[in-house]
Amino acid sequence: MAEFTMELNDDQKQVRDWIHGFAADVMRPAAAEWDEREETPWPVIQEAAKVGIYSLDFYAQQFFDPTGLGIPMAMEELFWGDAGIALSIVGTGLAAIGVVANGTEEQIGTWIPQMYGTPDDVKVAAFCSSEPDAGSDVGSMRTRAVYDQAKDEWVLNGTKTWATNGGIANVHIVVAVVDPELGTKGHASFIVPPGTPGLSQGQKFKKHGIRASHTAEVVLEDVRIPGNCLLGGKEKLDERLARARERARSGGGERVKNAAMATFEASRPAVGAMAVGTARAAYEVALDYAKTRTQFGRPIIDNQGVAFQLADMRTQIDAARLLVWRASWMAVAGRPFESAEGSMSKLFASEVSKKVTAQAVQILGGNGYTREYPVERMHRDSAIYTIFEGTSEIQRLVIARTISGMPIR
Repeated sequence: MAEFTMELNDDQKQVRDWIHGFAADVMRPAAAEWDEREETPWPVIQEAAKVGIYSLDFYAQQFFDPTGLGIPMAMEELFWGDAGIALSIVGTGLAAIGVVANGTEEQIGTWIPQMYGTPDDVKVAAFCSSEPDAGSDVGSMRTRAVYDQAKDEWVLNGTKTWATNGGIANVHIVVAVVDPELGTKGHASFIVPPGTPGLSQGQKFKKHGIRASHTAEVVLEDVRIPGNCLLGGKEKLDERLARARERARSGGGERVKNAAMATFEASRPAVGAMAVGTARAAYEVALDYAKTRTQFGRPIIDNQGVAFQLADMRTQIDAARLLVWRASWMAVAGRPFESAEGSMSKLFASEVSKKVTAQAVQILGGNGYTREYPVERMHRDSAIYTIFEGTSEIQRLVIARTISGMPIR
């Protein structure tokens, strides 16, 4: 296991510079157009696939980086380019994490390649957990999965919402209730293969930010999938449910994590890195603007009111990055998040991104409020980080429960 280091090695720097070049040369010039169109930027995803950024191999290499810094480094650079386009490029990754976290080796090998497709025929995947009445409250999930033993099939019914790539995905990963009496412990994840009858796209959402990323409802009406599309397999599920029932009868015992939370815990530091990328992008625009914009015969950065804001912005961005790197290293090193360090990284970085992008708009003044400058878009985009994959309030709840050992509500 690699020791923690504050410096990227030569290979990591080369990868970082490569991604940064793609973000600067391909993503940024297209960002305003796709934000206005509010459509999936298929041509940009295809370009990413052609150069190797949108591929299973690329994410596997970053995921298995022994320092743990491959994924956060890649996320920061892509989201520095543009958050909406970047989410379209990396959105498939959440579904892939769901398979890796809960699936068998055979399922991983079979389904993850189908999530990405090929450079000539790119595909995307969707992770479907949230519901109209069950966002942060996963215990209120209503989508049901019932096993048809005679046909060895699972039958799914329900509606998912806020699904990135929902309805346009080649592969959907759906979290559903298999035993309502067990609450969140009675959840499981399922693979819905391409073209499965009964799955359809519901409402497509018109969003405040990340508008180049497709977000929609996914409707499941008597969706039948083969038994081997249960992530992890039925034997493993039956054993887990039996343990949960026994613990419920005994009134305590070891906590059993549900399928959705296993996915979110693995992805929270990566979301923090996304937020760092957007914040850094806005900070850089504001810094350049402050050095060249003159008022009263001198650059506005000569004023402490502006200079001190930029100093705070840079300090907070660097602090957020360090929290993300720590959590990422702990995860790959097998260190338990004894103080909810994954949630800490996501909470702090997302709040920093909202604050820094707002400060960037303020520094640019009236120009910052127009779409002629990218900080307006970055400010809109940053709002999502404190909401998706666990709101800031939920992160604080997770941290508070972890450090106190109390069932705080």
